[in-house]
Amino acid sequence: MKRTSLSPVNRILISFKSPPFRAYFSTSISPPSSSPSSLQTLPSSHRNPLYHLLPPTQNPTQLVDLICSSLKQPKHDLALLRVELSPLLPHLSSSEISRVLLRCQSDYSSALDFFNWVKNDLGVGPGVYNYCLTVHILSWSRQFGQAMALLSELIKSGRSESRKDDIFRVLVLSSKECYWDPVVFDILIKAYVKLGLVREGFRAFLKTAESGFAPSVISCNFLIDKLLKMNCLEQCWVVYRTMGRVGVSPNSHTFNILTNVLCREGDVNKVNEFLERMEEEGFDPDIVTYNTLINSYCRKGRLEDAFDLYRIMCVRRVAPDLISHTALINGLCRAGRVREAHKLFHRMLQNGLDPDIVAYNTLIYTYCKEGKMRESKLLLHEIIRGGICPDYFTCRVLIEGYGKEGKLIAALNLVVELERFGVSVSRDIYDYLIVALCDDNHPFAAKNFLKRISVGGYVPNVHIYSKLIESLCKSSFADEVLILKAEMAGKGIVPNLGSYKALIGSLTRMGRSKEGESLMEEMNARGVLPDEEICRALVHGYCKEKNVVRAESILSVFAVRFGVLDPECCNALIQVVSEEGDVKRLMELQERLLKMGFAPNRSSCKYIIEGICKATSRHKEKLSK
Repeated sequence: MKRTSLSPVNRILISFKSPPFRAYFSTSISPPSSSPSSLQTLPSSHRNPLYHLLPPTQNPTQLVDLICSSLKQPKHDLALLRVELSPLLPHLSSSEISRVLLRCQSDYSSALDFFNWVKNDLGVGPGVYNYCLTVHILSWSRQFGQAMALLSELIKSGRSESRKDDIFRVLVLSSKECYWDPVVFDILIKAYVKLGLVREGFRAFLKTAESGFAPSVISCNFLIDKLLKMNCLEQCWVVYRTMGRVGVSPNSHTFNILTNVLCREGDVNKVNEFLERMEEEGFDPDIVTYNTLINSYCRKGRLEDAFDLYRIMCVRRVAPDLISHTALINGLCRAGRVREAHKLFHRMLQNGLDPDIVAYNTLIYTYCKEGKMRESKLLLHEIIRGGICPDYFTCRVLIEGYGKEGKLIAALNLVVELERFGVSVSRDIYDYLIVALCDDNHPFAAKNFLKRISVGGYVPNVHIYSKLIESLCKSSFADEVLILKAEMAGKGIVPNLGSYKALIGSLTRMGRSKEGESLMEEMNARGVLPDEEICRALVHGYCKEKNVVRAESILSVFAVRFGVLDPECCNALIQVVSEEGDVKRLMELQERLLKMGFAPNRSSCKYIIEGICKATSRHKEKLSK
């Protein structure tokens, strides 16, 4: 933007008529007022005829002069000034602040000192007009960073939310009173965008253009890039067309961003037209342009088009770089053509390009996906020999690749190998291996692995302990689980519901229902409420042990204390009692169960009938004897 020292702003349009502006906004800038707020006449109280009888330090009409006089001193002490002018400071309004700023505009440092003094030390909230005047002073003095910081502060404060205090509008109005530079509108656009207020930045851009000012190409590129990231593709083209209308010449960066926009839209014909237009305007596609297009073609599975561009690059002496090759390798891998991808990888090496971890990971991932672990492992060794450190993705993909192939021992050996090479293995890879070993019914291998990695500082969480407990219980190693549970207690870890469920189930299957019941009481005391599966395990366990009294007691506890009424538990108890053939006892049990809230179902009736039949059969046998 060109600097200007004009006082009236003659180029501001009263209303905005172009379609792009009306399409997105309904606001317009009102005509500049002939008497801006910064130069309003003083209130009548300030013109009191008796004021001239007061000494200067007590005369409100002298406040601005006194402050300006102090600011002109080589070493002005605003803290001392605050003490000296304490009787007058209540009269310091937005109008007086503006007058001081205008008288200091040739010395941006004094103006900024005064503004910060008012805001921070006096606790007076400067108005939007005061902010804009200070921004003008700073931008005229080419203090763009400080101007940006002040505009950002104003935007974040929320003071400019009303139309009257619209920052763009006030910047225009305040420019009538001071030296100013249109670059201030550039700064405003960037301030909005940097704060993530991209739509507001877009509005400021359109207002700037419609007012006859040309934003810099840097601001335009910055805005287009952020609009692209927000997927506001139509607005990207609005900015581009507006640039042409106001005379902002795009540069190669503009075209590269817009190439990304076209790729996002997915219209290949438009891409070709745009490239032709780009060349007509004197810009040859550079490596960034080609890489953007190649990457887009590969993502869409258009590998032939991508390789055509690759060949065109070579013809035009634009050397494909690492990004070009990695995009093509990724495209081939996604198409399942990993062998061709690996050949291209070798060609890249022959061309003197050093592959990075991304290129290696692309090949390793595809080989692992196809179950070709030998090729993946060779690439890992190649990475390490080349002095490249395998990253999290490399390690995770390889470990999971071995896991999917059922080669968990090889996965464990790989962890040892990685650690020997000084590669840091992340916690969730350790978690994955422990869980995989447990799921594969190798609880002791998982336990030994846990013991080894714990030496290095690994601390298992409750989920890992739970998987170990469940796996050990599945193999009926309840005593090992009790040792593990004691270890958890020593670390202050409370077993979760799954752990208790597995352990109680294992104990009851082993005929140790009493220990299971003790665990049920323990978990309840620790705030882990037992569920119907634990109820079933205990009832079935006691029934298996023919301890009907305890089974009924458990049923009662779960019904009364936990609100668990499980028909399966009820029927298990009825079945055990019915097998005894004692009708009286069976009927008494049925009565007690009804009082607990259990309603008999088909299975209950079946077991009761079987019990009665058994009792009748026994009675007949006695009579026949």
